Amino acid sequence: MGLSGLSTWIPPERQSAREAVELGLIEEETAEELGYDRLPVADVSAPEMAVLAGRAALEAAGEGPTGLVLHSWMHYQGHDLWSAPHYIADQLGLGDAVPLGIQQVCNGGAAAVETAIARLLAEPALGRALVTTADRFAEPGFDRWRGDYGIAYGDGATALVVHPLDRDTGTGSGTGSGTGEGAGGSADLALYAIATVAAPALERMHRGGDPFSAAARSISSRVDLRRTKKAFLAAEGMEAFTRASGERLRRVVRTCLADAGLDAADPRLRYAVMPRLGRKTIDLAYRPAISELTPAEILATGRETGHLGAGDAAAGLAELHHDKMLEPGERALVISAGAGFTWSCLLVGKAEPAG
Repeated sequence: MGLSGLSTWIPPERQSAREAVELGLIEEETAEELGYDRLPVADVSAPEMAVLAGRAALEAAGEGPTGLVLHSWMHYQGHDLWSAPHYIADQLGLGDAVPLGIQQVCNGGAAAVETAIARLLAEPALGRALVTTADRFAEPGFDRWRGDYGIAYGDGATALVVHPLDRDTGTGSGTGSGTGEGAGGSADLALYAIATVAAPALERMHRGGDPFSAAARSISSRVDLRRTKKAFLAAEGMEAFTRASGERLRRVVRTCLADAGLDAADPRLRYAVMPRLGRKTIDLAYRPAISELTPAEILATGRETGHLGAGDAAAGLAELHHDKMLEPGERALVISAGAGFTWSCLLVGKAEPAG
């Protein structure tokens, strides 16, 4: 499959870590452990940001039939009992597309790409799929700096177009204009494999000891992931999480590489792109596990964005493309993770012509 129109929309307003410390929003030691320079703060809703990112993606990808719109998010989208994917499709003029919401928390963007691939393979007449993500972590319901351990949350949206590529040439078989050249056109990146694994026993990390409630935020006026994680760790211990997390992370990388027929030591494997978690979390939980598997350079991004909710994987893909980080023949792993827990891994590279 090809990935085209890779776009990230980040609001211009930022709140620096230094400012957050001075305002008492976060402790200086914690800010240092997180390692973020600043977080983007939006004054528009998440679906409106998704429309902006989606419009940029469609313009960059060029003309072509778009039969599917998949939108993924982590946090509140602005209305109750309402479909953000339908709003996004309508605003983008995709009235004939089928909108679909993908709710897999922080791993939602990767899950949406995987779902798009399955639908396109099963229903080629769909042409191509637009995948968007968007989250806004605004007060009073969310404390972006102290709502979680090891992560701070930035507002923003991502979008990309998933479409077929010719298996023999690595380029598109269709015609069109722009970067993507339609449903079968050339691509910003070629997707060679995608794998997902889960550890459902860890769902309590985000439920804790709270009872089921009848309405959102009935128990707490804010989303408080520190509280639920404390309850899980008190009952199960840190070892239960670290053991399962490390094993699944290694498994998803191995599976992705095996599906692509690529050895972990292959010199073509240039980068391993991490989710946009805090620096301490990456250094303790991700860097050692990935370094055991491959000598590929580890990219810990997100110092200027924070964690983008469901958008980390797509933002990483966009950086690989726009910063021209991959030469022809080179590959990169893009790793995503989310509550539940679920881990995904995408292997991408530049689409290559035959011969």
